[in-house]
Amino acid sequence: MEVHCTRPACSRPVNHFADLDNSATLKTVQQKYCTACGMPLILVGRYVPLKLLGRGGFGAAYLARDRYTPAMRKCVVKQFQPAGDLSPAQLDLAQKLFEREGEVLEELGNKHPQIPDLLAFFELDVPSRTPNKPDRFFYLVQEFIDGQDMERELEQKKQFSETEVLEVLAEILKVLRFVHNNNSIHRDIKPSNIMRHRDGRLFLLDFGAVKQLTSAVAGQAARGSTGIHTPLYAPPEQMRGDKVFPSTDLYALGVTCIVLLTGKLPDELYDSYSNTWAWRAYTQVSDRLEAILNRMLLPTPSQRFQSADEVLEALASLTVKPASPPPPPSPPLSGPVVAAPAPNQTPPPPPVPSPVPMPAASAPVPVQPAAPQGMRPATRPFSTLELIRSAGFTGFEGGLLAIAIYSFSGSWLLSGGLPLVAIAVLVFLQARRVIEGWDLPIVAGVTLAVVAFVVLRFGIPLSSLVIVAGLAGLLAIAVTIIFRLIYTLLSRVM
Repeated sequence: MEVHCTRPACSRPVNHFADLDNSATLKTVQQKYCTACGMPLILVGRYVPLKLLGRGGFGAAYLARDRYTPAMRKCVVKQFQPAGDLSPAQLDLAQKLFEREGEVLEELGNKHPQIPDLLAFFELDVPSRTPNKPDRFFYLVQEFIDGQDMERELEQKKQFSETEVLEVLAEILKVLRFVHNNNSIHRDIKPSNIMRHRDGRLFLLDFGAVKQLTSAVAGQAARGSTGIHTPLYAPPEQMRGDKVFPSTDLYALGVTCIVLLTGKLPDELYDSYSNTWAWRAYTQVSDRLEAILNRMLLPTPSQRFQSADEVLEALASLTVKPASPPPPPSPPLSGPVVAAPAPNQTPPPPPVPSPVPMPAASAPVPVQPAAPQGMRPATRPFSTLELIRSAGFTGFEGGLLAIAIYSFSGSWLLSGGLPLVAIAVLVFLQARRVIEGWDLPIVAGVTLAVVAFVVLRFGIPLSSLVIVAGLAGLLAIAVTIIFRLIYTLLSRVM
């Protein structure tokens, strides 16, 4: 049997004990010690760490066995392991966050079936390698959820369907309603903190960043956030360290949903140039769900849904109808923006003044919209880098073709008109993404080789050919940037 040492600096933490393969011996043995560092392996005589599940934040998590239960059930042992470069103030904050997770799990986990139960919380003093200076470790033991988190599930599926995301959204909203009604904000909603049990139930994990709101009065300023968050999942107010709200968790849940829908990371969906979420072109969802998610993702807390109940009510109004295709891609010179509902679509619901808490046995949320059929996949919008790269390629190709045609005809009229037609074809093919990425340098290289072979017979040096084509590419890039700036300024004014 393998037993894992929990001393952070142990050089060989995995220990092998053949006698522990016998369950009777495992239950009765007094203690086992790490063969590398001498650390007691059976924690408080009860918990036997089997393997490391992962490290993150300020601790490490281990899969363990509880010897004091008849079946020696599995559990998760979390150990407080702060980084060595923390200041005393940061270390104190980290320990308080670890202790807070234990308090929150004890208060909330034992009252809600989708939050892990707290099983134990203890300190352990063990002999140190430094004489007369024992090491002190802090441990938290919680219920083991046998399944996998949404991050790993997304790696396998690549993208979630609308039906699957609606299930995640509805179930986590019910958990958040309970958390918020108990005067707490989770503050770290993300795919890796949502676990699906083997029986299909969804659990919300990692309550170490929870913010207690018991001291805050409605309409009264509260202390700012501690800054514990995951970048891009956290909304602007949390990133600034300002006061957090229930809508702070709703924003992070909205980001989680669009990540699951698109299979892309938040930094691939967030356009810092226009300060918007550009996610709609990567997936196919109903107009109503799009409107709900866009409202959850608004940057200002007061503009979002104000409670989990409000989102659940909006979800309940979803009608069972095929999802509409994404809007057409933006023109090549336009920046990516969050898609807004078309005029004939249902607009997002107006803010509700004061949400009324729903009873625990709320009406079921419909999560079975009809699957879209016969829809052509959307062409995703161009990023700024792609626009610049495409402009340079198009200008380079146009310059080469102009030189080639002039060499044959001796007419600048023909060498200007025919390349324009070729450029139009190239722009169309790039807009439809028929050619993209590595296709561009390959096509440019082939064209350069062909044109060079032709024009060298007319006495035009290869260096002149490359310089003229390169200048044409740079000119196209400059024109593209100017038009993009003009477009952006006009769109902001209007």
